[in-house]
Amino acid sequence: MESVNGQDDGGTWPTGLHEAIRATAADIAATLCGASGTGAPVPGSRWTVGEAAAHLAQANELMAHLADGRERGYGDGTPHGLAEANQRALAAFAERRAEPLAAMIVEQADAFVQSAARPASHASHGELVTPMGPMSLEVLGSYLLTHMLGHGYDLARALGSPHMLNRARVELTLPFLITAMPRVLDTTAAAGLTARYAIHLRGGACFGATFTDGAVTVTPRPPSRPDCTILTEPVAFLLMALGRLGPWSAVARGRVLTWGRKPWLAPRFPTLFSPP
Repeated sequence: MESVNGQDDGGTWPTGLHEAIRATAADIAATLCGASGTGAPVPGSRWTVGEAAAHLAQANELMAHLADGRERGYGDGTPHGLAEANQRALAAFAERRAEPLAAMIVEQADAFVQSAARPASHASHGELVTPMGPMSLEVLGSYLLTHMLGHGYDLARALGSPHMLNRARVELTLPFLITAMPRVLDTTAAAGLTARYAIHLRGGACFGATFTDGAVTVTPRPPSRPDCTILTEPVAFLLMALGRLGPWSAVARGRVLTWGRKPWLAPRFPTLFSPP
């Protein structure tokens, strides 16, 4: 029986995740190969297109190695630590051309899928040590997809191309986001908050987040009596979760609806987390 986060109750691989990883990598590669160069700045970032693409290629390789059972240290799991690790990795990797980076992004995404598809992978790996803390191989696959969608969106914006986010792909990011949210909680922003949120993606999945004196528990099902229910268009949800879209902008565009006993808590929800 399939659960709301795309995994069945036996913990099998989420339906469609392999295909989404490969298709997203191919879409990013097509976006890069259609560009006249890689020197353009990425909106909202200090990176150029070439640097963002190099980071994606390196990150895909890192996650492919993790799926293959190799141990790789990378930062300390904090936003600051990950940013420092990213900069060190980029400084040691000179490639900035579109075609080689596009090929590496696709190749390493495929390597991840091949490793994850081996019959022994799920039984033998258990919890993996990742840049965002320990997680299962299934959640790591969701992490890989989330990471590609975020940076792929940035590259598409920088190059004036259509982005590659859609409802099906966004729903496959939920296993990672549900795992990661408590780890990226902004304790200052959440200080003193006690509230129950129900988050619904329009036409699809849902989950819950319960805050008790600033600490959060995120569950694959909403709480029974939420204080605030948020219904959001899936792409807008992921962009807010990754810090690419502000909540008020999403509300103004009609991409978010809220109700409940405390609907005014809705715009605060994305600000309670600090995406790395």
